[in-house]
Amino acid sequence: MKKTRRTRTKRRAAASVDEYLASLPEDARRALEALRATIRAAAPEAVEVISYQIPAYKQRGLLVGFAALEGHCTFHLMSTTVMRGFMRELEGYDLGKGCIRFPAAKPLPQALVKKLVRARIAENERGVR
Repeated sequence: MKKTRRTRTKRRAAASVDEYLASLPEDARRALEALRATIRAAAPEAVEVISYQIPAYKQRGLLVGFAALEGHCTFHLMSTTVMRGFMRELEGYDLGKGCIRFPAAKPLPQALVKKLVRARIAENERGVR
């Protein structure tokens, strides 16, 4: 039996977060624009960048990021330590090693995102990796 390779639709690498968001379907764009606003509110000193081909924020190192994939969005905490520290609050979410997956139609609660971002800021300020 011959193996077939899965092919993904490759998106051109975005040069900015605005360009990344503009390339998305409407539902994912709306969800991630809301997430972006919440991250910016929680981390006003963070610098917005594209890192690993996704929008991310830096403040004393990588802080958090987000992405849209086929069928869901992701919020990347870039810290297994913070993920473990919030497991009780993250119960019921589809979790990866360092990310939370969610449908575009059901964005993450702002209060939860702010707590997670603030925990990441504190972690980066302590120099924990």
